[in-house]
Amino acid sequence: MHYGIIAAGEGSRLVQEGVALPKPLVELQGTPMIERLIRIFIDNDAETVAVIVNEQMTQVREFLERLAPQLPVPLRLKVKSTPSSMHSFHELSALMPAEGKFVLTTVDTIFRPAEFAGYARAFAQAPAGIDGLMPMTAFIDDEKPLYIDVDGQNMITAFLDRPGDGTRFVSGGIYGLTPAAFRVLDDCMARGVSRMRNFQREMLGAGLRLKGYEFEKIVDVDHAEDIATAEAFLSAGAND
Repeated sequence: MHYGIIAAGEGSRLVQEGVALPKPLVELQGTPMIERLIRIFIDNDAETVAVIVNEQMTQVREFLERLAPQLPVPLRLKVKSTPSSMHSFHELSALMPAEGKFVLTTVDTIFRPAEFAGYARAFAQAPAGIDGLMPMTAFIDDEKPLYIDVDGQNMITAFLDRPGDGTRFVSGGIYGLTPAAFRVLDDCMARGVSRMRNFQREMLGAGLRLKGYEFEKIVDVDHAEDIATAEAFLSAGAND
């Protein structure tokens, strides 16, 4: 499995609320968020890990450059400021192998390691007809959630800005995809489409078969108070 981390946002809300460190270096249970993700991915059969950070995050770049030699897998780093997460994904796609499944996540997506391990196994074992396995949760924590409609087999039928009748799930900010997604991503870039939620809609429109995978809970760290929430969430599952 190959993994990618989008850590190119400015984290402006945390700065405004008095958090001095760049968001990727904010510690959870004593470990910077970005290192925590990398080590979880290594524990789940990572062959490579690619990371994008913006040009202003010199502390994050330097941290990753120091961390890379200690890791048992290649850490591929891209330093570039981008206008959206979808643009960051496009930059990362150049660092990812053209073959093989990959999992992409944003740096502030917080989940329990045991739950992620079950997801990673399920994605690795997913049949060839599944183009993506997308984590979703009934726990709504995001300020602007992306809602997901699924059928009886958890095949995704729609990505929605507002919930429809019977909508139960929101996106978890984790994207398990196959190389078929790169073709759609390149087309989105060529047509000026932006935002990850629009890219996901474009994948459905292009006929990709995306399946939902339910997580009990996924939280985001967008505000200073979310750091304590994330700590409590992870501590509650410390034995997982």
